[in-house]
Parts: sequence; structure tokens; C-alpha cells
Amino acid sequence: SKFVNDKWMIKNGFLSDVQEHKPWWWNIKVQKLNLSAPLILLPEVSCQKAIDILQEKGYDQAPVVAESGLILGMVTLSNTLTSVMAGNAEFSDPVTKVTYDQFSKVGLEDSLGKLSCILENDHFAIVVHEQMQFSGNGSSFTKQTVFGVVTALDLLTFVSRNEKK
Repeated sequence: SKFVNDKWMIKNGFLSDVQEHKPWWWNIKVQKLNLSAPLILLPEVSCQKAIDILQEKGYDQAPVVAESGLILGMVTLSNTLTSVMAGNAEFSDPVTKVTYDQFSKVGLEDSLGKLSCILENDHFAIVVHEQMQFSGNGSSFTKQTVFGVVTALDLLTFVSRNEKK
């Protein structure tokens, strides 16, 4: 079960590094990956427009974020096309109809070791940055901003380019 699975415990923040012989990059922070700014889609974008935008910009996936900043999920080119072709969605439907609402998030301060554990099971993780925001009456709240999307290829590229001799 999950509560005795070390990888699940690390992914969900209940355990820190449990690997005895960690690779050189294990404790490096996610922010060192130098990710490019993500392409973000608003929830009202149609499936057809999402396909067009992703293909035009050369992306496989993009976060769907409400104007309030709430991260609704991820849309992938393959899932959108598969859903439309299977008749589960129409080209005119909003992209939220084909959005994955279960996804992993990592912060800029999280380790590449934690990211590695996440990417063993997930195709990507959304990199978020938390910001404190204050309203006019002085009340505050924490808002998560999408900083990037990271894949196993991004991690592998970083490790291979910076390999310690």
C-alpha cells in the first residue's frame, strides 16, 4: 500500500531523501533546470484552438489555468486528439473537457531527487512558485503561479550536460 512505499512518501512530502547512494544531482534544486516559460491556456479555449496553438508553438502539453490563477490541469496534444477522434469531445468543446485534473506539482526549491521520484510514474510535473498576495484590507493569501512544465527529458538533459567527471 502507499503508506509504506518510500517513493510515494517522497513524492507527497512525507519523507525526505531515503536513497543511500544518491547521485550527484539529487539535492540540486528544481530552479537550476532553467526551464523556459510555459505556454498557458485559459479554460475557455476550444479543443481545436488548443490543438492549433500546441502544434504551432511546438508543445506537447500545456497547463490550463483560470484567470484567477487556479491551476485546473494539463492538456496534452495526444489526449485532445484521441478524445475528439473517439467522440468523447468535440473540436468546439472547451479544453477543460480533455484536461487532466490529476497532476504532480513541484516547487522551485524542491530537489531534483524529489522530481526524479515523481517522474518515475508521471510523464510531467508542473513547476509552481508560491507568492504571498495582500488585498486592500491587509489580508493575505498564498497564490501558486505556474513557472514551467518539466519532463523526464528535461531532467536527463540537465544531468547529461552537467555530468560530474
